[in-house]
Parts: sequence; structure tokens; C-alpha cells
Amino acid sequence: MDTGTGTGSNSQSSTAGAVNSEQSASQNHRQKSDIAWKYCSVGVNSQGKRTLTCGYCFKVIAGGGIHRMKQHLAGEQGSIVPCSKVDPVVRHAILASMKEKEQKSKEKKGDFGVENPFGHTTHSFDGDEVLEIPSSLANKMGSSSKGKRKVTASTGIPAFFKGGCDTSQPTIKACLQSKEKWENTDMAIALWFYDACIPINAVNSPFFQKAIDQIASMGHGYKSPSYHSLRVNLLRNAKRDVKLVVDSFRSTWTETGCTIMGDGWKDTRQRPLINFLVYCPKGISFIKSVDASDIVTSAANLCNLFAEIVEMVGSNNVVHLVTDNASNYKAAGSLLSERYPNICWSPCAAHCINLILKDIGEMNDVKAIVSLASTVTVFIYNHKFTLNWLRKTTGWKEIIRPGETRFATTFIALKSLHDHKDSLQSLVTSGDYKQFLRIEKGKDVKQIVLDERFWNNCLIMVRIMGPIIRLLRICDTDERPSLGYVYEGMFRAINGIKRLFRNKERLYKPYIDIISDRWDRMLRKNLHAAAYYLNPAFQYESATFCTHPEVINGLLDYIETKVDWCNPEKLSQEVGMYRERQGSFGRKLAILTSKSDRPENWWKLYGCDAPNLQKLAIRILSQTASSSGCERNWSVFERIHTKKRNRLEHQRLNDLVYVHYNLRLQHRFDHRKRSYDPIDYESIDKTEFWVIEEEQDGELNCDELEEELEELPKDDSQLVEDDESEVGEHNDIDLEAFQRRRLLDDDEDNDW
Repeated sequence: MDTGTGTGSNSQSSTAGAVNSEQSASQNHRQKSDIAWKYCSVGVNSQGKRTLTCGYCFKVIAGGGIHRMKQHLAGEQGSIVPCSKVDPVVRHAILASMKEKEQKSKEKKGDFGVENPFGHTTHSFDGDEVLEIPSSLANKMGSSSKGKRKVTASTGIPAFFKGGCDTSQPTIKACLQSKEKWENTDMAIALWFYDACIPINAVNSPFFQKAIDQIASMGHGYKSPSYHSLRVNLLRNAKRDVKLVVDSFRSTWTETGCTIMGDGWKDTRQRPLINFLVYCPKGISFIKSVDASDIVTSAANLCNLFAEIVEMVGSNNVVHLVTDNASNYKAAGSLLSERYPNICWSPCAAHCINLILKDIGEMNDVKAIVSLASTVTVFIYNHKFTLNWLRKTTGWKEIIRPGETRFATTFIALKSLHDHKDSLQSLVTSGDYKQFLRIEKGKDVKQIVLDERFWNNCLIMVRIMGPIIRLLRICDTDERPSLGYVYEGMFRAINGIKRLFRNKERLYKPYIDIISDRWDRMLRKNLHAAAYYLNPAFQYESATFCTHPEVINGLLDYIETKVDWCNPEKLSQEVGMYRERQGSFGRKLAILTSKSDRPENWWKLYGCDAPNLQKLAIRILSQTASSSGCERNWSVFERIHTKKRNRLEHQRLNDLVYVHYNLRLQHRFDHRKRSYDPIDYESIDKTEFWVIEEEQDGELNCDELEEELEELPKDDSQLVEDDESEVGEHNDIDLEAFQRRRLLDDDEDNDW
């Protein structure tokens, strides 16, 4: 008996030890895998109970396990006091971890297909195997306890029993019923759209399908959130989540600096509104939208508004302020630079380039070409027969028509029309077109389409504007910092136009004068010169680097007026090291990667021997030159701030805009498609980039080029290839004759 008892005792002891070992191993596994263990320490209080101490605020938590510590770090209200000192990045990571575990718990429950017979349960986190059962249900089970009773969750359900999984073959009746349910569900969603006047393109929202999937995962009986919940609780929680993302951007502003982008517009009620966003290489974040009805007319009031935004972002973090180039914004920018010497104001580069295109588009010869092109396009799209005839042709693409505000689309439309030259000429010479010769417009269109001078002039204007369009593409992107490319881009654009006119001043001067006037009088700032000088892709390209005094003077002026955190003498010495490729700048790898690496990343790697200049270069080269990122979503505020919602409290309206705008910006930043390099500055001066594919032609010397210009060919057979202007196979362009016609027209109108 003793032996038997001893054996049984040993067996029980062995079993208990195995269980304890198993629990210890499980706990150790959780300690290693859960992200929250990195930010707290484990201790024991006077009562012998385990405690957790926050690594940021040193708050001691004596119960609840790691889940309560995660609630503390994530800033969840209600159950525990949030940590006020936790890093925003850590808070965001903890919150994401909690949501992920909660989602996995829901999916696991759905896979088992088992419903809790006791009704309400609490979610289990990090291995907490406790379910809370309401007292009423506990009493029905025969429990004598009051309040809530705790029971251990059952874990005996095999994982291979999937909920809702039916291995039997479905009947025809079941298939028809399933199809009918599918259609009824679609109709229910459609009726909701129609009744609430929701725009149909709302289904393209990245969150639409996610919402449908989440509803489906909840199963039968799910009730939608209430009106109050949507406008108060859920909006507050959504703002909190979005703010965590914005705070993760904020953590990089100290190193890279940031650009405040502000631009104004007028809504349907003619109220002047200004949206403010913050740009950094990590992403764009929306700050606030302001009704500037009482502000916009006064430069001092605008300056105070800008200063308020600067303080929200942090004055030491802001390097650059980009706004519209209107006189009141310009004056306010100057006042702000006086108040904050470290901040440089400049107008939006994309807007300035659009004004260049507008000025060129108002020249008489350009207006004449655009008018003829518009006549053709309008006629084609106003007659079903002509449009259907063209759409049946092989490889047809729709003709691009000019936009109302983006002046670049005028020249893009000319290019699009020129691409359809052969199809249009086939149309007007076909027998089907004879019916349109009875009307005057039809005759005019045929005459225009068969006029080779019209097509030559279209191609000329397209090639003149090609370099400017490329520069606009660079400045208009927010995928990469563009400030370091504006100076070189303008330089290459001007040279490309000069080369198009064979460097004959009397031919290119009218166009270059317009570009230079906008560049010198409006856009060019010391910040652009400094960014150009500090960009290694240009600095170490000695053949093309601009050594004009205005470049180095712009850098030195910027150092003297905007840098107050370093001795100017030290910076001057480090500039010399950078220019002469001394120290880490002279590494072979530094020279090889000066073009391929992003400038700000290049400085992080190779600027260690010049720490002060390294800091300055990173902060300058990490900025954008344009505020066009604001303009892409102006309609967002228009939709939110409608008459139906104008009774919302001002703070709630701002929260709604804040959440909506930042969600859109984040989605665009995460899912951007790079079909081309946004900083393709080397192709700016290639004037044919949208006319033909690049071809290698035989070289011509200067004498041959001069002879080609002087001789006007009688027919296409007399044309020769021209390498200097990179025209390729399109050589039927008479620049001299075109310029003579333009000068004669200008003399008649006395515009010069």
C-alpha cells in the first residue's frame, strides 16, 4: 500500500511539475513575443504579487498582467491612466498590436463556429483564459455566487473544424437561394447609396471593401453604430488613430526639417479658405483648415495665422513655408521670415511654372494655333458620326482637351491632337465626310486638318514647351523632395529651348524673356541656390555645374541669414571640404553614388566629416518646392462643409476634416505608383520627349545646321535629319518661317 501510495504521489507530482513547466514555457514565450515587454520591467510588491513598471513614466501596475500595461502605453481611456511620456511611435505600435490580436481572436471564434451560450464575453488577450458571465446567467446555471462568475474557457475544439464549412454538394435550390441572397444584399447597399445621395465613386474608397468584410465577419445580428456614436465616440477614436500616424511623422521633423504648405481657394459661398499641410520625406500630414474671410486681406493677419501654424509644428522644425504667390501672401511670408529668421518663404514652384505657360499661351501665334486646334476638337466631339468613325480606327485614343486652370493641358492637348493627325486627315478625305461639307464649320475643319503649316506649328509649340512641362512634373510631385532640383531644372529648360532655336537669340528671346522674368522676379530664392549647390548630383558634375556667382552667393546669404545654430566660419570651411571632395567626400563610393542616391540620404552616409554642413544639407534637401499637394483634395473640405453640416460645432468639423484628409493622404502615399522617375531632371532639356521615341542620328556640324535653316524645303523629300535639335524623323518644321509669321502678326497688332 505504501508503495502504491508513493507511486501515486510521484505521478501526481510529476504531472503538476509538467503543468507548471508548460505554463512557465507559455509565459516565457509570451514575454519574448509580445512587444509590450520591451517597455516595462517585472517586479514583486510587499504582498508578494507580481508588478509591472512602465519604462517611460515609471507607473507601477499591480494587476491585470501585460494587457493592462499595453492599455497604459496605448493611451486607452477608462481602465487605466494613459502614459503621458511614451514615444508616439511606440504608442502606435502597441495600439496596432492590440488591434491585431483582437482581430485574430475574432477570426478564431469565427473559424470554430461556436457561439458562447452565456451571452456576453470579454475578449482574451495574451493568453488570459478568463470569461466573464453576467450574474443572471450564472444563477440559472445553479451558481450561488453573486455578480460575475469566472470560468475557464474551453480549448478542446479541434482547429480543423471550420465554422460554416459544409462538405456536402449544394443543391440547385440552394445555389439559386444563394444567388438571390447575393443580389438582395447588393440591392440593399445600392438603395442606401441612392437614398442618402452618396456619390457612386464612394465604392472606390479603400475603406469600403474593408467595411463590408468586417460586417461579414461579425455574422448575423450585427447592428450598425448609432448617429451619436458616429459623430462623437467613433470620430474621437478615429482622430486618435490618425494622430498616432501624424505623430510618427513628427518624430522625424527634428532631423529632416519640414515644409509647411498653405494654399487658398474659395468655396461655393465665396469664402476664402486656407488648408495647411506639413511635408517631410516620410509623408504629408494635414494640420488644419481655416476660414480666412477676416484674415486674407491683411498681410499682418496672415503672418499671425502662419505663425500659429509654425508654433503648432515647432519653429525649430520648420525650414520652408510654401504658399500662393499673391501679393498678400508674399508680404506675409516676408513678415514671417523676420519673426522667425530660420524659416524661408517661397512661392509654389508649380504655380509659377503654370504662370509661365499661361504667359506663353497668351502670345498671338500661340493663341492662333490653340484656336484652330480647339475648332477641330470641338467639331469632332460635337458630332456623333465623326467621333464614332474615329473610335473605330485601330489604336484610337481620346483626344485630350485643355483644362480650365492647369495651363499645361493646353500644350498637352496640342500634342494629343498632333498624335491623331493621320486619323483626322483620313476622316476629312473619306467619302463619309462629304455630308459635313454642306456646313461652314465642316469646311473649316477640313481646311485646318489638311493644312501642313498647322501641324508644323502644333509640333513646334509642343517642342518649345516640352522642357517646361518636364520641370512642372518634377515640381508637382510629392513622392520625393523636389527643392534640390528646381534650379537645375530651370537651367536645363532654358538651354533646351535655346538649342531648339539653334542658339539664335532673335528666335528664342521672346520665350526666354517670359521664363526669366517669372524665375528672377518671382520664384528664385537663396534657398533654391543653396539646394542646388548642396545637391551632389550637380556639384560633382563639373561639365554642367553652374558656376555663376549668384549660386554661391545664394548659399552664403542663406548661411548668414538663416543659420543661427552654428558658427558661419565652421560652415564655410566645411563647404570648402565638400567642394574639393576632401575627407569622406572624396571616397570613390561617394562619387559613384552622387547621382543615384537621393541627396538627403547621400549626405547621411558621406557627410560625417562635415557634421554642421551635413545637418544643413539634410534639412534643405528634404523639402518640397511646391504646395500642389494641397490642391489635389480641395473638394474634400467642400464636401464636408456643406449646409447640411454647418451646425456642427467648429471643433467637430475640424476633427472630421482632419481624419478625412489625413486618411486620403496616407492612402495616396502608401499606394503611389511610380510609372516614371519623378525626379528625371536629365530629360528636361530633351524637347522631343512627348513627340517621338528617342533615336540616334548622324551628327551635323554647325555649317550644315545653318544651311538647313536657311533653305526652305519644297517637299518632304528634301528634308534632312537633325541631331542638334534631336527631332528624329520629324524634320518638316520651318522654325524661321514660323518666327517670321509670328513677327509679322505681332507688328500688325502693335503688341511689341
